[in-house]
Amino acid sequence: MLPVHVPLYLRPLLAVFAMLPALAGGESRPNVLFIALDDLNDWIGCMEGHPQTVTPNLDRLAADGMLFTNAHCAAPACNPSRISIFSGRSPHKTGIYTNAQKLRDVLPDVTLLPEHFSKNGYHASGSGKMLHYIIDARSWDEYFPEKSTEMPIPDTLYPDKRPLSLPRAGPWQYEETDWGPLDTSDEKFGGDYTVSQWVGGKLAQKHDEPFFLACGIYRPHEPWFVPKKYFEKFPLESIQLPPGYKEGDLDDLSDEAKKLAENRYFPHILEQGQWKQGVQSYLASIHFADAMLGRVLDALEKGPNKDNTIVVLWSDHGWHLGEKQHWQKYTAWRACTRVPLMVKVPAGISPALPGGTRAGIRCDAPVSLLGLYPTLTELCGLPPGEAIDGRSLVPLLKDPTSSIEPAVMTYLHDGGSVGVSTKDWRYIRYKGGAEELYHTSVDPYEWDNLASTPAHAAELKRLRALVPAGFSTVKEVKVKDLPDLPWRPVATASDLPPSKPDGTPMRIAFVNHRNQTVQLHWMNRQGHAVDKGVIEPNQQQELKGRPGSVWAISDETGAFLGYFEVVDRPAKGVIR
Repeated sequence: MLPVHVPLYLRPLLAVFAMLPALAGGESRPNVLFIALDDLNDWIGCMEGHPQTVTPNLDRLAADGMLFTNAHCAAPACNPSRISIFSGRSPHKTGIYTNAQKLRDVLPDVTLLPEHFSKNGYHASGSGKMLHYIIDARSWDEYFPEKSTEMPIPDTLYPDKRPLSLPRAGPWQYEETDWGPLDTSDEKFGGDYTVSQWVGGKLAQKHDEPFFLACGIYRPHEPWFVPKKYFEKFPLESIQLPPGYKEGDLDDLSDEAKKLAENRYFPHILEQGQWKQGVQSYLASIHFADAMLGRVLDALEKGPNKDNTIVVLWSDHGWHLGEKQHWQKYTAWRACTRVPLMVKVPAGISPALPGGTRAGIRCDAPVSLLGLYPTLTELCGLPPGEAIDGRSLVPLLKDPTSSIEPAVMTYLHDGGSVGVSTKDWRYIRYKGGAEELYHTSVDPYEWDNLASTPAHAAELKRLRALVPAGFSTVKEVKVKDLPDLPWRPVATASDLPPSKPDGTPMRIAFVNHRNQTVQLHWMNRQGHAVDKGVIEPNQQQELKGRPGSVWAISDETGAFLGYFEVVDRPAKGVIR
């Protein structure tokens, strides 16, 4: 209580100063449990995305806190989505739009969310995939696996012989697009089980300082291999196909949209008779991920940190399983941009939200995952980060019927295409100028494109005006950061295979680390070497190559040393 002799006009100021020592102390600040599930769309019980899904733990977290039913990723790919979450910066400003780009090449000095917490009195630790196959050791006080490895995913059991269920149709196909049950236990499977064990152990302990604890659950990311008991809930003969699938759904779309939709995966899966098996395996992988989440939530509930820990759960983007004739991600449709987002704040631990979140509340206002950074700093009483683009969700946690922004954006890979999400509408504008408009409150699967309908011209104009005026260009990946192609040594020219090109041309670099000049050759379909120039010592050459193309290397005498075969993504061949 303030002394009675303090003037009334000074009392609010003194009350604020009185709180500062408490806020500086570790015990007064809330902990944060930051949970990510990879590639999860709305196929969870509380979002009703698929009638057969089994997700009791996701559903109980939603019932304990607030579920955002209209949350969207900032980019429909792992790397740009996760970087935007952890930096609070939008892809259209950073220029990070693709999985191939590297965080520290583009943003060398950015302070990511865990580092910001660490600098402000928290112990920042984590396990599992939070960033895109890196840990970013500088951002964490502690990590499992060890942060110096820069590999965030613990050892995981996979079949001895692969592919198990879906044959590879060619070098264009991602080798992890495969699925099936494994005859093993959760513990022997490893991976997410190991992550849940490590995170659960942290939650079971008392801590001398507040913690920011991240838990990255990899499933349902491909490959969809999980212990067979998780398949038992989904007998193949009873599997229902995706509710959002509609034959002929691309008929009212532009050629630009069709090109994005019609990748080669879905036709290949249909040809192999594996559509239902794919749906079954995705559901089983979600069920497994949910069980691992349950282990983490149980550890929190039974441990000493239950009443002073904020829980946030999100997914980096959704996933198509045939909707829009598409398989995978990378699109601006809701199947890909809309994600689960849940926030639980116990009462009495955050000055920004003294009453905490009310149990079982749903919010259908449009929100972006960009808002997680400013939300957590506000809830925990930390200084805001620098150059944050996201809007804090705290006003919505207080009043879910309010609004913090009219629309949220999802940016595609090309630095010009964007999806715009509002409470009732969706607008997509492609870099080439094509447009789509959907009234999602009555057409949740976006089956009817209204962009050319005169009756909706005013809505189209309104949404056009919400698109940012400028987009940062896509920042090119440095050659050193391209993944390495395997080197295949040969004894003679007869050991060189012919090229079997199949897929879209992509960026390929060859780097000569030898002390001698080498000759680069393209192997044609008949197995003949076609000269493509010399590469001097410590120099490199870039060109376009299609998946399945073979590039041979010979020395100054003409003797062939070996070759590289292009796979499904831009890469480099290092000649040693």
